[in-house]
Amino acid sequence: MEMFDIEWIGLIITGLGTLFLIGEVLVNAKGVFGILGIGFISVYFGAYATETSSLILMLILYFIGLLLIIIDGKVINDGTLATIGLAIMLFSVALVAPSFSAGLYSVLGVIFGAAGSLIFLKVFKKRNMWNKLTLKDQLTSEAGYNSINADYEKLKGESGITMTDLRPVGTIKINNKDYSAVSNGQWIEKNTEIRVVQVDGTKILVEVKK
Repeated sequence: MEMFDIEWIGLIITGLGTLFLIGEVLVNAKGVFGILGIGFISVYFGAYATETSSLILMLILYFIGLLLIIIDGKVINDGTLATIGLAIMLFSVALVAPSFSAGLYSVLGVIFGAAGSLIFLKVFKKRNMWNKLTLKDQLTSEAGYNSINADYEKLKGESGITMTDLRPVGTIKINNKDYSAVSNGQWIEKNTEIRVVQVDGTKILVEVKK
């Protein structure tokens, strides 16, 4: 009996293929996982696709689904494209399978492989892709950016007046400008003179002026 006559073999092949392909996206494997993943998936579709055209079409569908998952995780991050992408991947492996049970095993392989790829995050260095698109770079003056934080830092030690009750959050006025501020757990009434004791980013901590 040939290996691909065993219906559950698709579980192993699609599982390993998906495991390594998504693993390549998640961690810095220097392309090794990508090569292994492409190899397993190509073997799967090559074994079950009866025509070259169907082989190419199913491979394209599978990798479109994978691409949608990558785009969702790295750019959009709301789960919609990832869900569509996973559905396309499942559809592609199920459609090419020679029987319903073989297709079901292959679908389970994709699901298990995708879930199992998360283990790589605990072992290998996480891949940092498209940082600028996902706004992970911290916009600080040290990194060469003009930051509003510098203006807030100048408020430390300045005096002002509360425009609303601070319970403990409210509005204050300093040098004819309104700011959101917080007291140190105290209730400070409106029209009370205050002093800025601490600035953390754009968070202003005040106390009653003595």
